[in-house]
This record gives sequence, structure tokens and C-alpha cells, in this order.
Amino acid sequence: MKKLILHITYVIIVLVSFTSYSQKDDFKGYKIEGDSVIFTFDVRDYSKYTQEFTGQVLEFQDFNIENVVVAGEFNLWSRDHWKMKQVNEHIYQLKKSISDFTDAFSYEFKFVINNSYWAEPSKKDPNITKATKNGIKLRGVYNLNMYTAYPSEDGNAHFKLLGFKDAKHVILAGSFNKWHESLFKMNKTSTGWELTLQMKPDVYQYRFIVDGQWMEDPHNPNKTKNEFGEYNSVINIKEYTAFKLRGYTNAKKVILAGSFNNWNEHEFEMRKMDYGWKYVVPLSGGKHHYKFIVDGTWITDPNNEVKEYDGDGNINSVCMVK
Repeated sequence: MKKLILHITYVIIVLVSFTSYSQKDDFKGYKIEGDSVIFTFDVRDYSKYTQEFTGQVLEFQDFNIENVVVAGEFNLWSRDHWKMKQVNEHIYQLKKSISDFTDAFSYEFKFVINNSYWAEPSKKDPNITKATKNGIKLRGVYNLNMYTAYPSEDGNAHFKLLGFKDAKHVILAGSFNKWHESLFKMNKTSTGWELTLQMKPDVYQYRFIVDGQWMEDPHNPNKTKNEFGEYNSVINIKEYTAFKLRGYTNAKKVILAGSFNNWNEHEFEMRKMDYGWKYVVPLSGGKHHYKFIVDGTWITDPNNEVKEYDGDGNINSVCMVK
């Protein structure tokens, strides 16, 4: 499996473990380190707050803080579940596993004080988005955006646009950052423009914005038509996943079959190990059904308690890639 270089035809890459990375200062309210998301609320970063029940906007002065909570799309805007810990006079933090964020590529969130006062970010913060109510944007009210894709020199997705040396700015926008038009600025090189991201396994769409003009990746043949009659480029992030069958050491042949290879009965012949059998396969993010074929007999994974029925009434083992 080769690492993705977008000026050639490969569009499948392999997820490596999340490397240590902290966003630049313009990412407000959170950072990603290793496989963790660290939310940070700094009292000094805020000057206003909104009283939830009255909607009154008040100045943030001499406020008696009893507790601070992270509320967002990832926890249904709960005012009390994700409580933060005070680490010094001004700063509160909460650490969560990045695997807790599986349903979207980006999330809106805010900090709630004393379970009823919403700290208001500044419109100057680059990772803000206008808050909405019943589908209508609220004037002058913003939420913070958190993106599970982020720039990293050691990331697993390398985007490259050859040429365009006279361009002043090139932006990478896609489904992984809600098509943000300024967040992911590409770096100019001797051959064009480049940017490396760390991304969770999934299938994403993206485009380049060259001095304000949107375009598909001319060197990536994998694309799909969009609502504007043009094309979005497509990238498939995969993660190496090891399937292990313990025991059955007297078996002559064991095959791994699943939804990821159309239940092929011959393709993935497992390797015999001291403890049993093993096969490693790159998988896209999401749910995958599988079984083992031991000398012609189909069995579920005896060491995996997660099982589901398929559309034909068969019980299969389940593997989740996040």
C-alpha cells in the first residue's frame, strides 16, 4: 500500500496512529494531541456571555464561575455531561478520545458556564460559524468549529497541486472541513502547492480553491459530479486492520471473508501463527461484517461478542473502523 501522492493515480491511503500535533493559535477552544481531543476554556479569551433563558448578552466581568461544560453537536448540546476540570486560575480543560467523534467530520460547540451561560467567541476567530435556530442564522451569534481532520507534517493524506506558481493563495476544502473556504491553506513549493492532513478513515470529497476559483484535482481520476454540474475529487482513507482467529491450529486452511471483499471464499487466505491465524487488510471507516472459513466451514469470530444479522438472516461478526 503506497502513501497517497495526489499527482499520481493512487487515491487509497493507510491511516497511521494519530501523531502528536497541536493546532496553531488560530484554532480556538481545542487541540488534538495523539489520539485525544483536549478542549480548553480560557476565561481571558472571552468578553461576553449570553444568558440562555433570556437571550441577554452581558459583559464577562467578575463572573462567579462554578463550573464549565463543553456542549456541542457531539453530545446533543448537553449543559452538564462534559464537565471541565479547572487547571489554574484562568483555564479549564477536558480530555476526550478522538474515537468519541465518529458521526461527522466537523462539529459545532461552545462552552457553558454554570450550566446556563454561553461564552461567546469572537467573530475574529477563524474556526467560528454562525449559530442557527430552527435553520435560521442568528445575527452576531457564533459557535466554534472542531475539525477531526487537521494539518500535520506526519499526517496520512498528502494533497498536491502541481503548477499554478503565479497563484497567490490555494485553499484545500472538502467534506472533512465542511467545505471551509479559508481554513486549510496550502503551502507553496517549487513544483506547486502542498498540504498534509491527518484524517480519520472514510471516503471524502474535496476541491482546490485557487485565488478564489474552485477546481477539481486535475491529477486525481477518482471524482464524482456535484450539485453545480462540476466535479469533486474523491479520496478513500483506509486503516490497516488485523483479523485474528485464536486456536484452530490443526486446521489446514483458514479464509477471511466479509462485506469488504464481497464474501470471497478464496481471496484472503490467513497466515498461520503460534496462537492461530491472522490476516491484515486495509479497510475504510465504518461497519464491516465478516466470518472465518475453517477448512470449508463458516464460523463467526469466537473472540468477538459483537454480531449482527445481515439481510439474508445470517449472523456475522462485526468490525468497526473509526
